[in-house]
Amino acid sequence: MKALLGTKIGMTQIIGEDGVTTPITLVQAGPVTVTQVKTVETDGYNAVQVAFGKGKNLSKAVAGHTKPADVTPKHIREFRVDEIPADFKVGTKINVEAFSLGDIVDVTGTSKGKGFAGTVKRHNFTTSAKSHGGNGVVRRVGSIGSMYPQKVFKGKKMPGRMGADRVTVKNLVVAYIDVENNLIGLKGAVPGPKKGLVSIGGKA
Repeated sequence: MKALLGTKIGMTQIIGEDGVTTPITLVQAGPVTVTQVKTVETDGYNAVQVAFGKGKNLSKAVAGHTKPADVTPKHIREFRVDEIPADFKVGTKINVEAFSLGDIVDVTGTSKGKGFAGTVKRHNFTTSAKSHGGNGVVRRVGSIGSMYPQKVFKGKKMPGRMGADRVTVKNLVVAYIDVENNLIGLKGAVPGPKKGLVSIGGKA
């Protein structure tokens, strides 16, 4: 199973043997520990639950759940799979060796929060003309509807909270692996801030 949790370190670049530089995002990935194996017979679907990091002040429920795996995790996530690997059981470790250079992966994280934003920043609206007495209203929304049907339609693009959403970037390429330091480099950008939690899932 190709799946890991990690924390984003930041972006850098690597230079290939042909002299070409490749921008990559470094992720401190794993190792993760299997805390539960779910099957169709017992849970209705196949999934592997993994724990990452070292937490503190765990609730009794979480501490009891992870005790058989002998971990005190900071993060717990599960990955759905078509088939459970035969050698997977509670306590099994997964690290960056599960991936190979050139693998295609999907990365999920929480995007950076931007706070309350207007439509120019949030939805890329244009501004009105700054000439002829604009009176400082060039970034305002403008009309949000006509008289009929006397309501604002759902989904209307308006000012509001921007960012801090669950974002998945698909089809990133594994360009760098450091087994000794549990580092993995992904070609391109990964959502979220530095030290943010990301999940890496490989394509079957």
